[in-house]
Amino acid sequence: MHAITISEPGGPEALTWAEVPDPVPGEGEVLVEVVASAVNRADIMQRQGFYDPPPGSSPYPGLECSGRVAALGPGVSGWSVGDEVCALLAGGGYAQKVAVPAGQLLPVPEGVGLKEAAALPEVVCTVWSNVFMVAHLRPGETLLVHGGSSGIGTMAIQLAKAVGAKVAVTAGTKEKLERCAELGADILINYREQDFVAEVKDATGGAGADVILDNMGAKYLDRNVQALAVNGRLAIIGMQGGRKGELNIGALLAKRAAVSATSLRARPLEEKAAIVAAVREHVWPLLAGGHVRPVVDRELPMSDAPDAHRVVEESGHIGKILLVTS
Repeated sequence: MHAITISEPGGPEALTWAEVPDPVPGEGEVLVEVVASAVNRADIMQRQGFYDPPPGSSPYPGLECSGRVAALGPGVSGWSVGDEVCALLAGGGYAQKVAVPAGQLLPVPEGVGLKEAAALPEVVCTVWSNVFMVAHLRPGETLLVHGGSSGIGTMAIQLAKAVGAKVAVTAGTKEKLERCAELGADILINYREQDFVAEVKDATGGAGADVILDNMGAKYLDRNVQALAVNGRLAIIGMQGGRKGELNIGALLAKRAAVSATSLRARPLEEKAAIVAAVREHVWPLLAGGHVRPVVDRELPMSDAPDAHRVVEESGHIGKILLVTS
């Protein structure tokens, strides 16, 4: 088969479409013939040499895919060869085939195309686990999403609105904010021109955001705490703004607030399976009913992964960029 390999850490040119050995499904795994994968910031970090795959995982980038079941490993039941699926991966999505733990496999939702389904697993699992399983967003509360036009952001907007929450977003252009509004965002903040702390407080009568989903890390840490409501919850899922920041414990105590930081890729298989099961139970019906949709900016051939990475690094997209095998 062919896969995108990384000869050595570097720029997008380090990604090469090369012939590699076929994966073999092990105990409890399913072999998927990949139709599409999607580009995530974590893939860029892996290419740059900052985010290695967990031990035993595929060395190729790609944290999600869609395709058809090609073979079942020992001990797998409930799936059949030919099933159309999408999957959460620890790596290996940028390839023609990938071996996936059966607990991380999902059926393609009703009403969603097979290619389009590749845009779902990583973002849906990230949003559901952080915003709902950890931060416990409730109807009537306010969610602030940084990077509202990203793959994560576009899904967070839709899921929060589906459960009856109010949504504030930050983005860097008028076009991106308009797209967020189309998806249901209530409070639109251009982070290049506006102070999100002041804007969120003004829109909530001084209360602040009950939950904040943050992809920036250190750069936004202090202001995120300022923007939180009493009993607010800050969920950090990225470090685009740096790794180390100063946390004002006094402000956190005064608000009886909480800060959580999670990653998905390196979690134990049983934790990933539990998240996938929760997503199938709670989110798949919303997709089938048309209440939530994946947002796809464009499709590119998988061999054009370098171009896709350039677009994502320049933030020249809205939603997800897909890499398709044919």
